[in-house]
Parts: sequence; C-alpha cells; structure tokens
Amino acid sequence: MAKRALPQPSSERRQRGFEPAFGLMKEPVRAAGESRGFAVARLLTHWAEVAGEELARKTRPVKIGYGHGGMGATLTLLVKATEAPMVQMALPVLKERVNSVYGYAAVSHIHLTQTAATGFAEGQAEFTPAPKAPPPPDPVIEAKAHEAAEGVDDPSLRSALEQLAQNILTRARP
Repeated sequence: MAKRALPQPSSERRQRGFEPAFGLMKEPVRAAGESRGFAVARLLTHWAEVAGEELARKTRPVKIGYGHGGMGATLTLLVKATEAPMVQMALPVLKERVNSVYGYAAVSHIHLTQTAATGFAEGQAEFTPAPKAPPPPDPVIEAKAHEAAEGVDDPSLRSALEQLAQNILTRARP
C-alpha cells in the first residue's frame, strides 16, 4: 500500500489555534467602515467608549464625508429627534473625543440626522434605553447572607461572601 503525502498547509490557513471573535471579523468590519468613510474602524466598533455611555445611547455614527480639499471631514450621526437638542449642546466635547481617536483634527463638523427611535428602516439603528437599576435586595435574603458570612474577620472577604450568598439565595431553581 502506497503512502500518500500529507497536504501542505496553505498560507491562508491559520495555524494559531483559537482566535478572538473580533480577529475573524476585523477585515469585514474594516471594509464596511471604509466604504462609509471610516478610516478608523475603532470609531464604529467602540462607539460607546469614544462618545461616552450617555451619548452612545442617543447617537449612532452613520458616515464620514470628506470635502473637496480633503481636510475637515463631516461626521454624520443618527439621533432621535427628542434627544437632538441635548446632543447638539454636547457636540464640541464629542468632536474632541472623535478627533482623539484619529490623533489629529480629522473631523471639523458633526451633522445630526434626526430619526425615529428605530432609525430609517426598522431595526437597523436601534437605540438602546438606559439600563434599569436592579431592584433592592430582599431584607430576609440580606439577613441570611449576613448570617452565612458572620464568622469571617476580613471585611472584604466577608463582603464577597455575603454577595455570593445573596446570589445563591436569589437564583432561580428549576
């Protein structure tokens, strides 16, 4: 029986094992971003970090348009009509944050496009509401958790054990 030669690994094949999910999506995101004028994909993928949590809930970056001279781009943001006046007041701060991503004054204007809460087409630019505060813990469960961690002297360890006990006591059981 003749032995077959093993196929040579192609240069395209990854030989590093598991990769982070974003590593697999980096090129498609970059290509999609560049088609909309975003030379730095970080502006799209990390919008909450760039704009801040409050402004990120109210806005979505749509495109960057460059003028004829190439200097001073215009960033177009999607914003709910009810939030537009508040976002308008925060534009100077937002412009500084966006330009810090680029490393120079790439964006000279920010244009707001007002829309409904779900964007132009339903579901394409959904604005997430502010997260709801968790309900206060049940006093009976708090007392049981405090009782469970009662003998521990270290305050940080006792606090962690109380939190663990509360999580165990409040979890849903099948």
